[in-house]
Amino acid sequence: MKKLFELNPLIDREAYAARFAAHSRVQIRNVLTDETAREIQMILTRATPWGMAVQAGEKGGAKPETFDRKLIVTAEGSERVNRAANAAHSASAQGEYAFRFAHYPIVEAINQKWDPGGVHEMLLEHLNAPAFLELVRKVTGFDDLVKADGQATLFAANHYLGRHIDSHVAEGWKVAYVLNLTREDWHPDWGGYLLFLDEDGDVIEGFRPRFNALNLFAVPQSHLVSYVPPFAPLGRLAITGWLRDK
Repeated sequence: MKKLFELNPLIDREAYAARFAAHSRVQIRNVLTDETAREIQMILTRATPWGMAVQAGEKGGAKPETFDRKLIVTAEGSERVNRAANAAHSASAQGEYAFRFAHYPIVEAINQKWDPGGVHEMLLEHLNAPAFLELVRKVTGFDDLVKADGQATLFAANHYLGRHIDSHVAEGWKVAYVLNLTREDWHPDWGGYLLFLDEDGDVIEGFRPRFNALNLFAVPQSHLVSYVPPFAPLGRLAITGWLRDK
């Protein structure tokens, strides 16, 4: 029986901890055993009912919208998603915060009992297990991290995540994570990079969405996910979320 989630025992935790201490961010390559990384990639590719997440600016208290799979396959739901996406594009054109990407909200799915005991629920359990939390505590130096939330994300053609800082400190957010399960031959021209920006808006570092790589970065910190062009293949796969101290 294949294992679902197993950390690579050869991770150089001290070296990654030094990198994080110097830059408040790090990419840990080959974070999982190859077998379990491929198993999770298969789950995201073949066994995830993708919905959509869209944000169209923040004026007037605008909030993110989510559309589950059952809705977006209907004519009415498809029209609603298209309207939301066009609104996001308009907001981005005005320099407002916006995004558009496919997702499966694991925490919401658990709370609403979409698939009790299902594989996505098991993935979140592994992200909250002592082995993973201890790895992140060691690398980040944050000994007070107590839990992780999570969602599966897919950045396909025309998807992006606008510049923002993840400032929800009051909600316990301390470290953002991106567990990349993208195809191994992902090309730079296909976008989907996690980019970090300075106060002048210049890119100071970028992480390619490598297969089986874990990005960790302290929040708040200015960052974005770059636009995925129409010619890019399907797609930039990951499990993402925040590690919290409460």
